[in-house]
Amino acid sequence: MTIYDKLRHLGIELPPVATPAAAYVPFVQTGNLVFLSGHIAKKDGVPWVGQFGKTMATDEGKTAARSVAVDLLGTLHAATGDLNRVRRIVKLMALVNSTGDFHEQHLVTNGASELLSELFGAAGAHARSAFGVAQIPMGACVEIEMIVELG
Repeated sequence: MTIYDKLRHLGIELPPVATPAAAYVPFVQTGNLVFLSGHIAKKDGVPWVGQFGKTMATDEGKTAARSVAVDLLGTLHAATGDLNRVRRIVKLMALVNSTGDFHEQHLVTNGASELLSELFGAAGAHARSAFGVAQIPMGACVEIEMIVELG
């Protein structure tokens, strides 16, 4: 089963690459590595605004992080032309908009990690960092960047 078959089976349609909101590009490839710029969580096409520990709970955050992973895959598809070229998801870095007493950033980020593992199997297992931050651009609840190795 190809990655695209798995996406169809899950009812996931890849979005087009979003226009950068500032002075950066959506991705850079060097050698066999693709570095994807941070993508913020969106709900109904607009920034998914919220702060964990104040206005959002962990389960909703997992859903937000999963939606970020879908957006990242749309950008990765544009960068590579074929997601079946992915040899390995190398690393995710997640920024989680949270109060000082919220301690489940790692669980929020699981929403993205679990989808990547489901789609890519062992090649989807990745290194990861998850940070709690005081604010993310546009008030978004989650931002994730990704590094991918191509075959």
